[in-house]
Amino acid sequence: MCGIVCAFNIQNNSPTFRTQVLTMAKKIRHRGPDWSGIFSSSDAILAHERLSIVDPKSGKQPIYSDDNELVLSVNGEIYNHLTFRREFSNTYQFRSKSDCEVILPLFKRYGPKFIDKLNGIFSFAIYNIISKEYFIARDHLGIVPLYMGWDDQDRFFISSEMKALEGYCKKIKIFPPGSYFYSNEGKLNRWYKPTWNISETIDKDKEIIQIKESLENAVHAQLMTDVPYGVLLSGGLDSSLIASITNKFVNKRIETNDQKQAWWPRLHSFSVGLEGSPDLKAAKIVADYLNTVHHEIIITIQEGLDALEEVIYSLETYDVTTIRAATPMYLMSRLIRSMGIKMVLSGEGADEIFGGYLYFHKAPNPKEFHEETVRKLNKLHLYDCLRANKSMAAWGVEARVPFLDKNFIDIAMSINPKKKMITKERIEKDILRKAFKGYLPDQILYRQKEQFSDGVGYAWIDTLKSITEENVSDKDLINADSLFPINTPQIKEEYYYRKIFSKFYKSDSAALTVPSIPSVACSTEIALKWDKSFNNLNDPSGRTLKSIHQSHYSNDLK
Repeated sequence: MCGIVCAFNIQNNSPTFRTQVLTMAKKIRHRGPDWSGIFSSSDAILAHERLSIVDPKSGKQPIYSDDNELVLSVNGEIYNHLTFRREFSNTYQFRSKSDCEVILPLFKRYGPKFIDKLNGIFSFAIYNIISKEYFIARDHLGIVPLYMGWDDQDRFFISSEMKALEGYCKKIKIFPPGSYFYSNEGKLNRWYKPTWNISETIDKDKEIIQIKESLENAVHAQLMTDVPYGVLLSGGLDSSLIASITNKFVNKRIETNDQKQAWWPRLHSFSVGLEGSPDLKAAKIVADYLNTVHHEIIITIQEGLDALEEVIYSLETYDVTTIRAATPMYLMSRLIRSMGIKMVLSGEGADEIFGGYLYFHKAPNPKEFHEETVRKLNKLHLYDCLRANKSMAAWGVEARVPFLDKNFIDIAMSINPKKKMITKERIEKDILRKAFKGYLPDQILYRQKEQFSDGVGYAWIDTLKSITEENVSDKDLINADSLFPINTPQIKEEYYYRKIFSKFYKSDSAALTVPSIPSVACSTEIALKWDKSFNNLNDPSGRTLKSIHQSHYSNDLK
């Protein structure tokens, strides 16, 4: 996962301004500590901080087209790049083995329409040196972060993280997922338009085998790497399935069409938690079942508290749910990179697709169930995708998320929502569990949803509540609007994180990039109407739903 900082509409590119862009890029060098590159002209600058995962030898960026007309800076991975290399083998002279280079001939041949052909995670900028036009795009769900900003001279910037823009731009916004901007059109355009966004069209049942095959294909494609990799393993259903599927393919190198032995044939798995936490217990069961090289990362509450400021700076958010979950992940990422691993596969996205969060038990009908999954997917870039990407990228590790593969989503979101709904006879994500019967021990396959921040140890959440209660008075919260008129904190924990956030990100536009809404067990604001009792709660922990949540694991996980 790399980092990009680009500037357009420069008008007058002085040596001082070039230095400024380089300084901005250095603020995100943690995303790409392996190489730095820059293209600079009178009208545009494209800077790149590289994390070398595919083609470490020749894949440096920015990348130039074979005719030197286009220059490209990318943060991401193109999983189906070999298909396009074959398509252009006789018409385009590739300069590297980088998966991202295929973007250039695709753009030249198809224009903006090419984006939907890509299967991957990405944000990128293309600049035409001759015409001075530029093109910017972000992946379907915003798995890879991207921000845009304008300074007081109306120069236009994009950056992989907001910290590179803060202090330089008078206005900062999130570049919307599934969208592109083409300078000769002069406006943002939506390129990702799935039909499943309209619940009334969901009228076809998909066979369980399609779920199984499409997820296996997604995992297989994402094992594209020239460096050591691993899997994150919480012991929950989602991460455990990804680990199990990965283990199925681990012995062969996919770049050779599974014909040659893999460079790293033994799978490494990583779990994090407090001593005796539910996730550590469950992850050990899975690791033993799969025979992975398993690494338990045991953290202390104090280590988590000590890291809070770093976490908030890295994540660029004050959202309570995200910070709770990201802190253990941030600490784990440091150890992962210290072992020489640059890429991990993770289980984000399944809860949004299949309605796995416990509040989905309260969905009144299939239509509202489906509409809520759509809302959750469309907001993922503000929450779980942001958490996974930035907490790992802070230490130069790339997180890949097979559940959010574009092809898999299209199949999974076309399932009749009646099949996803929870009943007395059917647990959440039941169809996913049935599809992968035999891939995991039953005690894991049918383990109830445990939110990541809960699973690492309940004492972590309880301590955060206690700390914030001690440090934020009732008066502080009552008068919060005077200090934070934008997205005024609604609970003491949010207030506490907001104060830290404001140390690093002082602008109003930075504050506006963060969502601030009431939530129960990670629900959306709209879903609060499903149960009147939700109105009296505002806590993302799964334990909020006491009638649904099972808090004792001592018997389940022996």
